[in-house]
Amino acid sequence: QLQLVESGGGLVQPGGSLVLSCAASGRTLDHFAIGWFRQAPGKERERVSCISNSGGSTNYADSVKGRFTISRDNAKNTVYLQMNNLKPEDTAVYYCAAGTLPLCLLTNYWGKGTLVTVSS
Repeated sequence: QLQLVESGGGLVQPGGSLVLSCAASGRTLDHFAIGWFRQAPGKERERVSCISNSGGSTNYADSVKGRFTISRDNAKNTVYLQMNNLKPEDTAVYYCAAGTLPLCLLTNYWGKGTLVTVSS
């Protein structure tokens, strides 16, 4: 069984930066596409970003494009989300998820989330 654990969340001011990490155990990540999702209170879960198993393809929600960067280090079995120029509307619980289909449209394994709060 693949387990995913997110870390790196916290409180930051608008315009600040955070790096989230998704560490895997139980299986290696090299054949999984990995996505970052987020859910704010009272809102639907939304797909933030996805990276292919090789790292050769990435995609982003329009709301974060140009500000967030997804990357992976398969040797460390870890995926990252670099978040820059954070806005209050980025406040949410962030989850990483893994699946074997493209574009992270079907994800079978989920972490428990890490909270990001953007506030002055």
